[in-house]
Amino acid sequence: MAQDPKFEIPAEMREFAEKSVEQAKQAFDSFIAASKHAVGTAETQAKSLQTSVREAGQLAMTFAERNLTTSFDFAQRLLRAKDPKEVTELQVDYIKAQIAALSEQAKALSEHASKMAPK
Repeated sequence: MAQDPKFEIPAEMREFAEKSVEQAKQAFDSFIAASKHAVGTAETQAKSLQTSVREAGQLAMTFAERNLTTSFDFAQRLLRAKDPKEVTELQVDYIKAQIAALSEQAKALSEHASKMAPK
């Protein structure tokens, strides 16, 4: 039977291959570290955005509840009005108060939205 010829890798090639493998491993390790950092950053930003959206929803619901309560109070005052003059006064006061409230609410929601915008 024929013997297999002796297989030898020259020392220079072996050294070059070992360095190449080590460099590839370092590049892969760097890639994995950067990927983990990117995922962590994305998770943090997503959680922050989720919290901000939840807060904006709660703020909007608070405003809606307040506006409905004010409207029901206004309706009850209208029912107790004694004459058309009082109805008109109640109406004017209600409209002024609602314009002021809606302006403040829009400002608050706008400020909250600007905090949510990416920087």
